[in-house]
Amino acid sequence: MSQVLRLGVIGDPVAHSISPAMQQPALDAMSVNAVYERWQTSASELPERIASLRAPCMLGANVTVPHKQAVMALLDDVSPLAQQVGAVNTIVSKDGRLSGDNTDVYGFATALLEACSDVANRRVVVLGAGGAARGVALALSQIGAPSITIANRNADRAHTLCKELGFANLQSTTLANAPFVDADILINATSLGWHAGETPIDQQALASLPPDALVVDLTYRDTDLLDAARDRGLATLDGLGMLVYQGALAFERFTGRPAPLDVMWSAARLARAPRL
Repeated sequence: MSQVLRLGVIGDPVAHSISPAMQQPALDAMSVNAVYERWQTSASELPERIASLRAPCMLGANVTVPHKQAVMALLDDVSPLAQQVGAVNTIVSKDGRLSGDNTDVYGFATALLEACSDVANRRVVVLGAGGAARGVALALSQIGAPSITIANRNADRAHTLCKELGFANLQSTTLANAPFVDADILINATSLGWHAGETPIDQQALASLPPDALVVDLTYRDTDLLDAARDRGLATLDGLGMLVYQGALAFERFTGRPAPLDVMWSAARLARAPRL
């Protein structure tokens, strides 16, 4: 019998991750003799965890918060895209060598284009100026959004992000001055929204959006923001598609085989259902 290969998701916490519930059925469907696990890893344990990926039985790992930046220094090479994003969410292990990549940008771009095919004609406001916002801005630039505004409580942080990325179609502002009335797409890339009762903007700002606006939250379940947007008749998109598509690209990097998207979608929806 061939050796059972191993994969996992590294994070702290990681018990909430539905990646194993999505990736394991995909591995089984493609007859890959591997198990996909959750690897709870603190910051102090991270170097040892990454070193363990060099073992012959390891195919690699996905990385979630808070380790997407810290892992970069522990790898043999990092893709140009991951360097530009400043975050690695996928590590491929081959012959004892560890390569880091970022599949979140692809995942977000693919999911957004699926929900809104004319992004190239849409003005976008992104809430937040952290790592998630950086990845979102890169994806939006790649797919041709003509105007991207980074809106953040800390204006200096938003300005710094725009300056670092250097895109001509990118500008920064404060949340208080965000051009919601002109936003064809509003994207929540902040950490606010995972818990009930949290919203990144108030109802007045939401009410000022155009009637045909699309409201996006990177969290892969319903949030108060998405519920409020739907109550106003606005189109919405949660983060499940991003999760599936980034996971599909990671699957292909790990295994060298095409990802069974139908299997991954079904498994992700099933795993998410109790969280809605």
